[in-house]
Amino acid sequence: MFGTSGVRGRIGDEVTCDLALAVGRALASEGYRDVVVGRDARESGRMLADAAVSGLRECGADVIRLGEAATPTVARSVGWRDADAGLMVTASHNPAPDNGLKLWNPSGQAFDERQREAIAARVREEKYDLRAWDGLGEATTWDDADERHARAVTSAAAPGNCSIVVDVGNGVGQVTAEALRRLGHDVRTLNDRPDGSFPARPSEPTAENCRGLSRFVAATDADLGIAHDGDADRMRAATESGEFVAGDLLLALFAREAANPGDEVAVPVDTSLTVADCLEAQGASVSRTRVGDVYVAERATGGGVAFGGEPSGAWIWPGETLCPDGPLAACRLAGLVARRGSLDRLVGEIETYPLERGNVETDRKAAAMERVRERLLGTYDDVNTLDGVRVGTEDGWFLVRASGTQPLIRVTAEARNEERTEKLFAEAETTVEEAIRAVERASAEGESERASRRS
Repeated sequence: MFGTSGVRGRIGDEVTCDLALAVGRALASEGYRDVVVGRDARESGRMLADAAVSGLRECGADVIRLGEAATPTVARSVGWRDADAGLMVTASHNPAPDNGLKLWNPSGQAFDERQREAIAARVREEKYDLRAWDGLGEATTWDDADERHARAVTSAAAPGNCSIVVDVGNGVGQVTAEALRRLGHDVRTLNDRPDGSFPARPSEPTAENCRGLSRFVAATDADLGIAHDGDADRMRAATESGEFVAGDLLLALFAREAANPGDEVAVPVDTSLTVADCLEAQGASVSRTRVGDVYVAERATGGGVAFGGEPSGAWIWPGETLCPDGPLAACRLAGLVARRGSLDRLVGEIETYPLERGNVETDRKAAAMERVRERLLGTYDDVNTLDGVRVGTEDGWFLVRASGTQPLIRVTAEARNEERTEKLFAEAETTVEEAIRAVERASAEGESERASRRS
């Protein structure tokens, strides 16, 4: 039921009011007595939030409703209100037909695998602690969550006087513009009217989706542009020339600023060599996790981790909160530009390497990945099987990883020159294709043997 980003899927299909009601019931039945509930701007969020609140109250939990709010606002509010958990109704960067539910701890960390499974088990078994009429939970509202978030962000970022364009993407990240103004920046906004149909651009803040922001920044005197997804947990950026900054470069910039000698930075296994090289130059290092901000956050709870991030735009400063906080990232980046100058120049200081990505289609992902794993473990010394199979070489790496949602095996390779990248990618891709053929042959032979026995 739960993926690494909570429950997520199409409204009326994977995600329904019945499901939201069940998750609310399960959360309260697990002993979470005070729960913060918020939602993004999707119209379906109203009914899902109502259903989840009904389930929570039905099993005795008291609810603090925030209404429309950014995911980091909801996640942080759990601790601010001394609550036991948070429930955010959002599909984050997914398209308008989708919605979902994500659960949060008082630390700002998303529910871990053990917590998610406990909720899922109650939903499967319909094991709820339903209360009598005089044992129902109460619901109140809290209207100051955005204000509290803005104060928290401004207290954790340096002031400045940059000219900044913020593309809210018709989401719920308006707190970013407010916080930046309080820090002294001149702010213009794009697409700042919340609308869960995302009429201006798709919710995910990619270079293609944010071309309007890049063009606007380049055509004005702006020092940088900021882009959020629908719930503002992600933050991406454009330079003053309109270049949309690659996620690995942003990760390297933030990591370089946060880490001191001896520190670690938590990053997923598909992160570029760029980040490790930047950190090595100042005596810090990377600590690799599974792909997903929940795993980055889990690693960031350990001592010695100064920062965690994903190239998709999730940035975590564990000293502030364990949730990806887009408004905080925006203000930290603005402070960096105000202090050190041109974002174009800062990005240009970081050496990048050729990186190639591709997919191999198969409906036998699990069996093929097992053969890939066996082959690569028997061939290479530096093999990481934390999430897929990542092979490190003297001058590069490649990763073979099954898609969590599609009938694909993803292949990524990177090295310090183009020729070596192409060679590593070809080797990884060939290994995957050979594994798929072997699985298909074994399946055909097994079917033939079974047919022969039947005859």
